[in-house]
Amino acid sequence: MTRRRLKTGALLLALLALGGFLVVAAGLVPIAASSGHWRITAWFLHFAMRRAVATRTLGDELPPRDEPWLVLKGAGHYEGACRPCHGRPEEPLPPVPHAMTPHPPRLGPELATKWEPEELFYVVKHGIKFTGMPGWPSQQRDDEVLAMVAFLLELPDLDAEGYRRLVHGDAAPAFVADPLPELARRHCARCHGLDGCGRESPAFPRLAGQSREYLGAALHAFADGRRHSGIMRPIAAGLSGDQRDELAGYYSDQRGCPPSDERSAAAIARGGQIAERGVPAQRVPACVDCHGPGRPRRNAAMPDLAGQYADYLVLQLELFKARQRGGSAYAHLMTPVASPLDAEQIRDLAAYYASLKPAP
Repeated sequence: MTRRRLKTGALLLALLALGGFLVVAAGLVPIAASSGHWRITAWFLHFAMRRAVATRTLGDELPPRDEPWLVLKGAGHYEGACRPCHGRPEEPLPPVPHAMTPHPPRLGPELATKWEPEELFYVVKHGIKFTGMPGWPSQQRDDEVLAMVAFLLELPDLDAEGYRRLVHGDAAPAFVADPLPELARRHCARCHGLDGCGRESPAFPRLAGQSREYLGAALHAFADGRRHSGIMRPIAAGLSGDQRDELAGYYSDQRGCPPSDERSAAAIARGGQIAERGVPAQRVPACVDCHGPGRPRRNAAMPDLAGQYADYLVLQLELFKARQRGGSAYAHLMTPVASPLDAEQIRDLAAYYASLKPAP
């Protein structure tokens, strides 16, 4: 009797599977976004998504999010990449998301109560299937995902003016008639400023005065994915090769940024010794031969570090050390240089270069 029931059950399952296949093969499954989901379908998909995220983040702990510039870094990317679907404070949701199935949610006050930070990190990094939510364009850059999570946790408390200040700063750049500055205004100024001196924050590097060769190579490397960044790759890939080269030339011509920040004299002195002499015991060469200051005959495709933000330099060295940065043709030279450095040496080097006045 038991064997007969098993056979009957197996036959019923096979018939159901065959019936389901025939329904799909006949094109009867509704896939039009305009028709929406049945309530049971919407509930099931949402339930499956929430349970999957909860299971995959069990035991996860995010690194500390105490750097004040993390929120600023996330805000700059949200405006360009997320706002078209999720909207911004005190404005109605854009019309296109209303025609999507499911609708992208407005990220309002309920955001922090419905999702744990670890869950937000997972969703931002990996995206969600069967929706318009993509994964992060560069899976190597958890630091960028963390910045976005930091901003999302602040977003429910922002009004329109607070949001604008985070995204654009105290004074959004005015329209510039000259086509090249207008290109810079549209794609770069929100984070790096029209003058290339940034937002007085290590969230974004200073571009002013870097060589045309270095900036052009960096933009091309971002565009084709050799330099990893989920923030910069979509921007660089949306520009033509000529536009990247024009922007590189524009920012290389900018000057006048003061030293970025001040660190302890002891840290600056220790960093200066490493920069000038290297660390022979750890097989770390001197930094000045490639990155200055001085050395007028050095390779123009390598960045000048004088006056760059210390926290930004720390992040780049950490990325090189973890083999997560990528870059243009010379980037591979940095991994064996950064790998032997410990955390204090990295901070000291960054403090030294941040204390320098950029070369004229």
